[in-house]
Amino acid sequence: MLANLLLAWFAQHARDLPWRRSRDPYPILVAEVMLQQTQVDRVLPKYHAFLAAFPNVAALASAPTAEVIRSWAGLGYNRRAVNLQRAVQVVQTQYGGEFPQSVEALRGLPGVGPYTAGAIACFAFEQDVVFMDTNIRRVLRRALVGPDSNDPPPHDRALLDLSAALLPNGQGWAWNQALMELGALICSATTPACGRCPIQRVCCAAAATGSPSLPRPLRRVAEGKREAYHGSRRWLRGRIIDALRQHPHLSLSHLGPLLKPDYRADDEAWLRDLVQGLVRDGLVQVDGDVVGLP
Repeated sequence: MLANLLLAWFAQHARDLPWRRSRDPYPILVAEVMLQQTQVDRVLPKYHAFLAAFPNVAALASAPTAEVIRSWAGLGYNRRAVNLQRAVQVVQTQYGGEFPQSVEALRGLPGVGPYTAGAIACFAFEQDVVFMDTNIRRVLRRALVGPDSNDPPPHDRALLDLSAALLPNGQGWAWNQALMELGALICSATTPACGRCPIQRVCCAAAATGSPSLPRPLRRVAEGKREAYHGSRRWLRGRIIDALRQHPHLSLSHLGPLLKPDYRADDEAWLRDLVQGLVRDGLVQVDGDVVGLP
């Protein structure tokens, strides 16, 4: 019942997203990496621009890493760009430019975890596999277990087993896309539209509470976390990358004031620590006191 209701809704209401029109694993991988912690509206223009610059595995694998990082501007989490290039470099060198098809082999690619490996196996090769992202987890938990307030939360393995049991044979692509679409458009984290939900009548959370929405105080906590991001270590790392996108090389003495207006010579150890973290992640390189993109 739940699967039939969900798939019927998806067939009518699915968004026309470019990566859904393809079964080529390369653009699907690009989309999946971009969509990690980034909204679809922000990804769409960057996705098209990135594929225009690096249209295939060979182009991205052979590109200067600095150019890949520059093309990632506006998406944040810049390490994703480096990991994406490393993954396709392995595809190019070890697999002759053709993606492996098994989940196990895909997980062997740099930066490819359980979700991304499952997504490629499913969305590119149409395998009946299940995997977990934030939207899928939320929908499965509410529909099959109960309200968000239920403690303890079910383990992902249990939710994946439930998803696998419900997945109609041969419908893995549509099933996983529909779960994510429902989580994105209807069963949202803070304001689920239960009145418009196609599976409301079989949803455990809706039956228990009338609505699985989170209490308002949790929303204020989330807003506070967003405010705390400004000035955080991750924010500072992003500012360093943004500065190097505009200037190929910067000395520490020039870089410091861009991050901290009152930067002084005795802040150099703090700055070097930030920069070394980026070096370890393959995002920058250092030559003496000069920092640049790799």
